[in-house]
Amino acid sequence: MTEEELLSVLIVEDDPTVRLGCEQALQLEDIPVIGVDSAEAALKHVGPDFAGIVISDIHLPGMDGMALMRRLKEQERALPVVLITGHGDVTLAVQAMKDGAYDFVEKPFSPERLVDVARRALEQRRLTLEVAALQRQLHGRTALEQRLIGRSPAIQQLRQLIMNVADTSANVLIHGETGTGKELVASCLHEYSRRNAHNFVALNCGGLPENLFESEIFGHEANAFTGAGKRRIGKIEHANKGTLFLDEVETMPINLQIKLLRVLQEHKLERLGSNQLLDVDCRLIAATKEDLELLGQQGRFRSDLYYRLNVVTLELPPLRERREDIPLLFESFLQQAALRYGREAPEADRQTLSRLMAHDWPGNVRELRNVAERFALGLPVFKGAASGDTPPPSLAEAVEAFEKAMIAEVMRRHDGNLSQTSVALNMPKTTLYDKVKKYGL
Repeated sequence: MTEEELLSVLIVEDDPTVRLGCEQALQLEDIPVIGVDSAEAALKHVGPDFAGIVISDIHLPGMDGMALMRRLKEQERALPVVLITGHGDVTLAVQAMKDGAYDFVEKPFSPERLVDVARRALEQRRLTLEVAALQRQLHGRTALEQRLIGRSPAIQQLRQLIMNVADTSANVLIHGETGTGKELVASCLHEYSRRNAHNFVALNCGGLPENLFESEIFGHEANAFTGAGKRRIGKIEHANKGTLFLDEVETMPINLQIKLLRVLQEHKLERLGSNQLLDVDCRLIAATKEDLELLGQQGRFRSDLYYRLNVVTLELPPLRERREDIPLLFESFLQQAALRYGREAPEADRQTLSRLMAHDWPGNVRELRNVAERFALGLPVFKGAASGDTPPPSLAEAVEAFEKAMIAEVMRRHDGNLSQTSVALNMPKTTLYDKVKKYGL
């Protein structure tokens, strides 16, 4: 969905007859509109992802329209706010414009006047959002290349997907093996979104005992249970207006999956020991190394929660499938480690690079970072490989190991179909047959 499709008008008017008239006038012009009867209700609708404008009466019960405008401008200065003033109230209208109102509409007003002001404000809003999105993308692409390092097609595609979905409110499911960088990707999604001024809250679901999990994620009131001496704000509430990242989400107890699903559907939560519903607005990013759809079919994960999480899925490739990135990643980690330890970074020779390229990397990028740390300290790249041990493979041996691993991986992806494998590798069938025989595949 584009920004233009999301643009809407929020009408704040306590008179139900006037509010209905405003809604109908805009709806007849195919302008999306939401009507509320108070400033307090309006604030609940205007979050970080609000792509629209606000038209509010100045005279409201409780917080008035001028105070509402000031609150909204504190949240986002560029948000167009149109104020509705009483007949002949010129002084108040002038003050509203000085305080930052986009325009004002004097009662009584015609439907045409309301629609004209709304269209102009929406057009300004659309342009502002487009410029902001372009600026974030231009800045983000360069910064993202420095954080998600690599030139392989898989990692380039991943960076593009991140830029495409970062500045939306869509829930994201990140799937990848241990050590592929799931939390780093989640952090990037947060940083390149308009929620980046608010909290990024990360929680490893597998690192908490079940009896503490509910309190940790939903929070609790004082004396809600034995040992609960004071109120605790849970992770979801702490992530309000920001992003909540749940790692190893497949380990979340089933009964708590039901509560999380309710929060995602209703945008409300209840602390333990409380009967009060709290409004929450956080984007959820979940990560797993398991097949959640399969776990759902087995009854080990709620399918309805899976579908709620699986709006966007990002697949993180294992390091063995993007070996061309290994030298670049290793050099980056090596420089970081040398700087941290206050040492000059040693130069990786041909033998070291051969070892790195031939390794299978079961721990993925995390394992490579660990290897770079050891190398920066003058230790062997792989534990137990002291100097004088088995000599490192030659360049030819390393190339053969890489070729064997690549062919085996592509064959696995195509269920052993050699015709499809030859197409995927852009390799003649006869050459592929020879290599399969040579490597005993």
